[in-house]
Amino acid sequence: MRVPLSWLREYVDLPATETGRDVQAKLVAVGLEVETVEQIGAGLTGPLVVGQVLTIEELEGFKKPIRFCTVDVGTANGTGEPQEIVCGARNFAVGDKVVVVLPGAVLPGDFAIAARKTYGKTSHGMICSTDELGMGDDGTHGIIVLPPEHEAGTDAIELLELVDEVLDIAVTPDRGYCLSMRGVARETATAYGLPLRDPALLDVPAPNAYGYPVKVSDPIGCSRFTARTVVGLQPEARTPIWMQRRLQKAGMRPISLAVDVTNYVMLELGQPLHAYDRTRIDGPIGVRRAEQGEKLTTLDGAVRVLDAGDLVITDNRGPIGLAGVMGGADTEIADAAEGAHTAEVVIEAAHFDAISIARTARRHKLPSEASKRFERGVDPQAAAAAAQRTVDLLVLLAGGTAEAGVTEVTAPSAPRTITMPADHPDKVAGVTYGRETVVRRLQEVGCDVYGQDELLVTTPSWRPDLNEPNDLAEEVIRLEGYENLPSTLPTPPSGRGLTDRQRLHRRVGRALAGAGYVEALNYPFIGEAVLDQLGLEADDDRRRTVELVNPISDEEPSLRTTLLPGLLGALRRNDGRGSHDLALFETGLVFRPSGQETKPVRLPVDRRPSDEEIASLDAALPRQPRHAAVVLAGAREQAGWWGKGRPADWADSVEAARTVAREAGVEVSVRADRHAPWHPGRCAALYVTVAGEETLFGHAGELHPRVIKELHLPQRACAMEVDLDVLEQAVDGVLRAPRISTFPVATQDVALVVGQDVPAADVERALRAGAGELLESLRLFDVFTGEQIGEGRKSLAYALRFRAGDRTLTVDEASAARDAAVALAAERTGAVLRGA
Repeated sequence: MRVPLSWLREYVDLPATETGRDVQAKLVAVGLEVETVEQIGAGLTGPLVVGQVLTIEELEGFKKPIRFCTVDVGTANGTGEPQEIVCGARNFAVGDKVVVVLPGAVLPGDFAIAARKTYGKTSHGMICSTDELGMGDDGTHGIIVLPPEHEAGTDAIELLELVDEVLDIAVTPDRGYCLSMRGVARETATAYGLPLRDPALLDVPAPNAYGYPVKVSDPIGCSRFTARTVVGLQPEARTPIWMQRRLQKAGMRPISLAVDVTNYVMLELGQPLHAYDRTRIDGPIGVRRAEQGEKLTTLDGAVRVLDAGDLVITDNRGPIGLAGVMGGADTEIADAAEGAHTAEVVIEAAHFDAISIARTARRHKLPSEASKRFERGVDPQAAAAAAQRTVDLLVLLAGGTAEAGVTEVTAPSAPRTITMPADHPDKVAGVTYGRETVVRRLQEVGCDVYGQDELLVTTPSWRPDLNEPNDLAEEVIRLEGYENLPSTLPTPPSGRGLTDRQRLHRRVGRALAGAGYVEALNYPFIGEAVLDQLGLEADDDRRRTVELVNPISDEEPSLRTTLLPGLLGALRRNDGRGSHDLALFETGLVFRPSGQETKPVRLPVDRRPSDEEIASLDAALPRQPRHAAVVLAGAREQAGWWGKGRPADWADSVEAARTVAREAGVEVSVRADRHAPWHPGRCAALYVTVAGEETLFGHAGELHPRVIKELHLPQRACAMEVDLDVLEQAVDGVLRAPRISTFPVATQDVALVVGQDVPAADVERALRAGAGELLESLRLFDVFTGEQIGEGRKSLAYALRFRAGDRTLTVDEASAARDAAVALAAERTGAVLRGA
């Protein structure tokens, strides 16, 4: 909500010295989120005056139309002579009143005006548009043409209210009444302790039988409908400058007088209104639910297919508007700028159900100023006053006549009352306010309060968010000042810390960060398109997703089943912005439905749910394992004086999995696999031992070239994803630090020749199994292929370290262990000692 300070002063007598910053501080103190204070016209200095165009000469020979004008600016130029000005705009004519800035003035943006020669003429100033003066869009996209009654030479800075301050307030959903000048003025008056001039306090005639006929078929959806009629609107009537400027400062574009008046009253009182051209309405106005499949052309020209849950305004022909959201094109007020004219209008001021309006606006993706207010709560008692205010302005500004008929259809309702102990705010805040302070503060927000120790509070009609004692306590606390609450740190219970699961997840994150990966947190949403791009088969479990009822984006309507889409998207964005050497990681939940989930129950709010109800809710949830994933591209080791560096490859992704597993004290077995989205020849399946059985817990390797092309990723990008829940199950008791032997190590190297298709991991597993308990570590340090080895063969060279915990190994013991390892490798993989 944008609140011009000059407009706010109409309702609250603020001290003349108060600035927008001062008002901001006061409103923030009472709980309003004032995000910025915009200084409109900052740096603007005159002379800036009204001028009358005397002559226009069309200049020829230029690429665009240029006009040489003489303009009467009165005595503002010091001579009284016509001012010569060159202008390229064409939306004004001789005799029009325009805004002229003279030499010596400075426009917003530190744009100094001086006489200058251009297009063969000397221009002494400039004829101004709204953009050049920082006024915002007025719909003309050209020079400002003023009404003829303003005299030449009049100060345009004051006339157009070009210097002002505007407070931009982020209104939270529970404070919908602050989407109006009336609501913000009430908060301002309370903050300053000043009286409020309520613009809704108007003399409103009683309803009678002569008003425009209205029939409400759904009193739950529409609890109040007020209709008033104004006839005889003058075709030449235009929105006055003061109203246009207030609308522009509030962020709205002036359109036509009738529409501008309804928008102005909505901003002033918070009650959305709609004006119908009475000559285009066929019969009585009705309010009902739409029939499934009905169609309506709204004011934006779009044809809407209606849902049975939509609340619509109708006449004899059918729907003529989406209630509380947008009117229909069939009864639109005629645009005078297009030569049409509306002389008779029916004004609608209604109160619609907040939930119904919110659902309709979201269903049709049609947010509007009206729906934004209705879904946050509109004062139902303000409808009659808003209709009267609209009638008064149309009579005053358009020369219309208000018909005597007043229609008001209302559903029975009673004021909301809350019973609260007088000391309840004291208990909530931990501060002793006392009954008098509590009563005074509640009365300041519009409540009627009765009682002594037990207060009976009747809440005001404009505060639908006040429903229970805690809501009232919050009002007292915020008005007394949050800054006055004492700061008391709670004493945490002893003996509670992170669970083993939480500690493992934190260690994994720290280990990956220590290995050079940067954490990237992504949204947990995916779409079907990215699963296609990853090349997942139709029966892949990752295609079975949980769809959201109200997704943020229609392109990503489901919860993720893998971390890779988000990480690969982050990789693509960073690579596109010039960061080519990337190593990213993420840990987070994925969502894997089994298809056996039950329909969730609606839990009660008036008591603690039973264990059975909580269990049934848990049964409705999909499985949510926590995964860890990494993606790599570019250089893994940078080049420099220390070496040539090297690019990231599939082995780095496998090593990332080992880094994760080491934090749990678990060994990883690696085997070749074919699994999307990895390259079929460079994909590793990762296994850990759970309850004595090898269990798959993830994959790593280089991404498939087709996936890289589809997702526009860097060439040879690699990825890894593992299931931390499976890893947790593989943990065998408390992680213990290794015992360091004090005896020397015995090193043995061995080079084995195997087939080109034999994975090095299989050879390594066989060597480990054959070497026995004396083997401390095993490392592959060389891979060689060539004529010496033979076609289709490769040589793998390993360094084996042997050590005993209780003695120094002899050469024979180390050699025997090595020979046993080689023998088992030969048996399992067909390996042959090189040179043997």
